Amino acid sequence: MFDRYEAGETAVLVHIDFSDDDRREDITELQLLVESAGVRSVGVITGSRRSPDRKFFVGSGKVEELAAMVAATEAKVVIFNHSLSPAQERNLEQICECRVLDRTTLILDIFAQRARTHEGKLQVELAQLRHMSTRLIRGWTHLERQKGGIGMRGPGETQLETDRRLLRGRIKSINRRLDKVDKQREQSRRSRKRSDLSTVSLVGYTNAGKSTLFNALTASEVYAADQLFATLDPTLRKLNLPDGAVILADTVGFIRHLPHDLVAAFKATLQETRQADLLLHIVDCADENMTENFDQVQNVLEEIEADTIPQLVVCNKIDLLEDFVPRIDYDDEGKPERVWVSAQKQIGFELLLQAINELIGEVIIEQTLKIPATAGHYLGQFYRLDAIQQKEYDDLGNCILSVRLSDANWRRLTKQSQGELETFIFEDSSEESDVDVIC
Repeated sequence: MFDRYEAGETAVLVHIDFSDDDRREDITELQLLVESAGVRSVGVITGSRRSPDRKFFVGSGKVEELAAMVAATEAKVVIFNHSLSPAQERNLEQICECRVLDRTTLILDIFAQRARTHEGKLQVELAQLRHMSTRLIRGWTHLERQKGGIGMRGPGETQLETDRRLLRGRIKSINRRLDKVDKQREQSRRSRKRSDLSTVSLVGYTNAGKSTLFNALTASEVYAADQLFATLDPTLRKLNLPDGAVILADTVGFIRHLPHDLVAAFKATLQETRQADLLLHIVDCADENMTENFDQVQNVLEEIEADTIPQLVVCNKIDLLEDFVPRIDYDDEGKPERVWVSAQKQIGFELLLQAINELIGEVIIEQTLKIPATAGHYLGQFYRLDAIQQKEYDDLGNCILSVRLSDANWRRLTKQSQGELETFIFEDSSEESDVDVIC
């Protein structure tokens, strides 16, 4: 679609330090991303600025240095550890005479390589198309040409308009197919809820060891490797606990400044996290950026509205620490809040299962609500969660509703209602004398 340089497997990396924390990235993480994408780095250019240059992102002197390194190393692509505007990409490509990619495009490329299932491939394509649509604006010169030929002369439709129309059509088509996938997943979640099986979802920064832990706990063979975004497609397995069983879900890892196009495209996949009864937040305790990575994951959880779900922090890779033994850390209320384990060496698993067992036993709650007729829209939300145990109406039209659902879902609904649902809690249904309709 674009008249641009072809990308190769040798790259020059560009990393700029900014005083603004919101723009700050980690050069080590860029190198891991490049390695995960199967690209070989032949040079690195670093620098510092207060803010990006509008034309080239970096200064004119740095652009000359970059062009010289590309020529000397015969690199086929330049990869920035930052987000670039379409105009900046175009201007840099004209100077460097090679393909220029930003951090978002690199992550999308890795996701495209990792996708295995039909759903995963659709989600990646949707994210790529949404990202590409912004690149059509102020695009390359051939996109502005009018169509020519017999029967096509005159104002007609520009190539840019054609490309936009084709992109919109493909995006709508993928969204329709992903909606079907979302409905199928919703049916599966309802079946699990009817069987009283709670869902525990693994979340965490990419390469924290989620899939390794998942395989060790469930005797599965999910692809696990020491690279970023090794897991893309969600996998569900049954996990036996001392007092029962749960469904354990392995999900895609998060990363700082996760592209919004990815978050939107992976809505169905991230729904496994949003609908979970408990989150196991896997942390690489041997990583010097552990605290920062933890905060980044919390930011993404907040973005996908999963921040109210109870969490158990699992500090993984204790085998890389000196003289460290597995243990459970408890909060002031005596509930497990942190477990120290090693997924690779399978150390501390008994403690982890014990902590999950203690928390799962507390997250299912029951409520009786008296919902007025003017607030009937809440019934649909409880139906979608398959949480309704009994429904009755009094002579005033109020719905006396008995619900059973996870504490996480209850918190989420009360947060969305801005506390209104809590005002409907009905303490003693025996006081209601004129209940005459049972559904």
